[in-house]
Amino acid sequence: MEGEILQSVVSVFSVLNLVAIFVGVAFGIFMGAIPGLTGTMGIALIIPLTYGFSPLTAFCVLLGAYKGCLFGGSIPAILLNTPGSPAAAATVLDGYPLAQKGRGSEAMGMALWASVIADVIATAILVLGAVSLAKLATNFGPPEFATLVLFALLVVAGVSGNSLSKGLIAASLGFLFGTVGLDPMVATPRFTFDNVNLMNGISLMAMLIGLFAVSELLIQAENLVEKRTAKQATDNANSSISWFQIRGSLKTICRGSFIGVVLGAIPGLGATPAAFLSYSEAKRKSASPEKFGQGELEGVAAAESANNATCGGALIPLLALGVPGDVTTAVLMGAFLIHGLAPGPALFSEDISLIYSLFVVLFIASLFLPLVGKVAIKMFFQITRIPQSVLLPIIAVFCLIGVYGFNNSTVDLWMMLGFGLLGYVMRKLDFPLAPMMIGFVLEPVGEQAVRQALTLSDGNWLVFVSTPLSVLFLVLSIISAVVIFRRNTNKNGV
Repeated sequence: MEGEILQSVVSVFSVLNLVAIFVGVAFGIFMGAIPGLTGTMGIALIIPLTYGFSPLTAFCVLLGAYKGCLFGGSIPAILLNTPGSPAAAATVLDGYPLAQKGRGSEAMGMALWASVIADVIATAILVLGAVSLAKLATNFGPPEFATLVLFALLVVAGVSGNSLSKGLIAASLGFLFGTVGLDPMVATPRFTFDNVNLMNGISLMAMLIGLFAVSELLIQAENLVEKRTAKQATDNANSSISWFQIRGSLKTICRGSFIGVVLGAIPGLGATPAAFLSYSEAKRKSASPEKFGQGELEGVAAAESANNATCGGALIPLLALGVPGDVTTAVLMGAFLIHGLAPGPALFSEDISLIYSLFVVLFIASLFLPLVGKVAIKMFFQITRIPQSVLLPIIAVFCLIGVYGFNNSTVDLWMMLGFGLLGYVMRKLDFPLAPMMIGFVLEPVGEQAVRQALTLSDGNWLVFVSTPLSVLFLVLSIISAVVIFRRNTNKNGV
C-alpha cells in the first residue's frame, strides 16, 4: 500500500503534469469569472484537447479546471454583482456590499482563502472516507430527499433580510417558476402556455443573470442618470485579507466545508444549495446576524467554503460508485470513459494507483489555487477602474453572450430581460433575491422526491418518518422553524 502511494506521488510530480494542473486551474478561474461561461462548459471544451494525453495528465488539466472554476465565479459576484456561476449567487449577498464599501480586496481575499481551506478539507475527507461516504449517499431515497429539501427551504428564513414574509413570497415565486415545463412524473406540460420553448422549463442561467446582473445594470444606469454613482471597489484595492480575519471565520469555513462535502456527495444537489445552506447556518449562528447582507466577511467565507467543498463531495460517488454527484462530474465521467476508464468500485481494485494519483492532483491543485487566484484578483480588479458609462455596456454584452451561448436560445435572452426587470422591481421594493433562487433550484428535487415517496407508499404520508435520516431532517426542520419564529417575534417586539 505504501509503495503504491509513493509511486502515485512520484508520477504526478513531473513537469508536464504540474504544468497541466497549473493551466487547468488558470483556465477554470477564467471560465468561472465570465458570467455564462460555466466551469462545466469549460471542462467540456477542453476534454477534446486531452485525447492525446495519458489519463493522468488529462485529469491533471480537468481536475485543475474543476477546482479553478468554483472559485472563479466569486470574482464577478463580488466586483460586479454578477455571479459567474449559480453557486456564486450566495457570495453576492455580502461580497458586493463589501466591494461597494471599498473592501472588495478583503472580500476577494476571504473568498480565495476560504476556497483553498475548504478544498484541502474536502480532499482530505475524500481520501479518508470516499467509500463510506458514498455508501451513506446511497441511503438517500425519495423520503430523505423530500425532508432534506424541506430543511433547506428553511434556509429562506436565514437569507430573507429584514422581512420573513417578503422572503417567503420570493421563495414561493421561485418555486412557481420551477414548475414551468414538463411534469417530472408524467411529462405533461405545465404553465407553458402552448409555447414549445418553455417545455424544458426556465433556464437557470437566464434567471441567474437576469435577477442579479441585469437588475444591477438597471440600478447602476439609474444612478448614472441621477449623477450618483456607487462606491467603487478600487477605493481600497491595495488592501488584503489578514490572518486574523481568516482565523475569525475559520469555524464558519470548516462548517461550510462539511456542508459542501455532504451535499456534494448526494447526487442531484450540488454547489448552489450547499452555498445557501452554509450561508444561512453562518447567519443563524452569528452573534450579529443583522450584519449579513450588509457586507460581512463571514458571509463570503460561508458561501465560498461550501461551494468549493462540493468538488470533493461530488467526486465521492463518482469515484466510489460510478454515479456523478453533479453536472460537472457527469462531464468528468464522460472523460473517464473516453480515456478507457470506468469509475466505480472496479477502478479501486484494478487501478488503485491512478486513484491515489488523482488524490495527489487534487491537493496540488488546491495549492496552486492561491498562486493563480492572487494574480487573477489583481487582473480583474483593473475592471473596476473603467468608468461605469463604459463598463456597464460591456457587462451587458457579456450577459447577452453568456446567456445565449449557454443554450443557443434567443428565448433565454427574453427570459433574462424579464427576470432583470422583475429583479429590479423586487430590489426597489426591498424583496430579497436569494430566496427566489433557492426556491427555483430546489423545486424540481423536492417535488419529484415527494411524489415518488407517496407513489411508493400508496399515498401514506408516514413514509416521511420511515427512515432515521428522514426523521433527522424533520427534527432539524422543526428546530429551525422554532428558532426562526422566535427570532422574527423578537424582532417585531411581540
